[in-house]
Amino acid sequence: MHCVFPSISIFSPALVSALRRVLRPLIKLMLAKGITYNYLSELLKDIFVEVAEKEFRIGGKPSTDSHLSLLTGIHRKDIKRLRHYDHSNTEIIPQAVSMGARLVSLWTSNTRYLDENNQPKPLPRFIKEGGDISFEGLVASVSCDIRSRVVLDEWLRLGVAHFDDKKRVCLNTAAFIPVHGFDEKVYYFGHNLHDHAAAATSNLLQDNQPFLERSVYYDGLSADSVRMLAEKSESFGMESLLAINKEAIELEKNDALNSGPRHRMTFGIYYFSESVEPEISAEKKDDVHNNW
Repeated sequence: MHCVFPSISIFSPALVSALRRVLRPLIKLMLAKGITYNYLSELLKDIFVEVAEKEFRIGGKPSTDSHLSLLTGIHRKDIKRLRHYDHSNTEIIPQAVSMGARLVSLWTSNTRYLDENNQPKPLPRFIKEGGDISFEGLVASVSCDIRSRVVLDEWLRLGVAHFDDKKRVCLNTAAFIPVHGFDEKVYYFGHNLHDHAAAATSNLLQDNQPFLERSVYYDGLSADSVRMLAEKSESFGMESLLAINKEAIELEKNDALNSGPRHRMTFGIYYFSESVEPEISAEKKDDVHNNW
């Protein structure tokens, strides 16, 4: 039997245009890292089947191969093959990230490790120099199984920490943002983009109460203005992140005392800028400058 699938023209032109825009930076990354169209095609088949099987059941019952084929446009032979895969939603978290995020969270929220301006203190390297308020003491407060030397060497490699002129350990950023480690940066890439896209998708499909998903947009700025706004955005953004982090730590302590179901959340900040084409259409000029 010859199957003819619907032409792309039946879909919302606005949605197709938005998907093309969303996919361009991802395609750029894949091309830069050697991921070909053929590999992506197989990956997409797998994900289409996974999502269709999980999210589009009829009456809560498992879907048939025929239903999934109709829903996804993938041949039943491939459906049958792909349904045997183990689709795990568990994130692969590099050890440096799982340990590092906990340490930075403590360092940036616990008053013992903050200076008079609520900024992370430079910490003496060893307990013999600073007692509990040292980098060795900080690591020991989170885990007794990992030596502080191992953590510090990894942080220096990733660009998360550095030594000052007094040989104290200083945090380079107020959140765990690896500068060098690709696997560590890829973890945050996947985590943050997934949650941002999931919030926006939920809002479009009206699945739940709308999630916070806002931005401010201007396209007539000079390079100096963009640099100034980048600095302001980083400063204000970090203030918000640190405030939410501090509140979440206290709430998590209280929630540990009850046995109710657990939920996760992500609150993120992003900033992007690029040059614009000199020719700007009349329609573009009429765009609203924010989407609040």
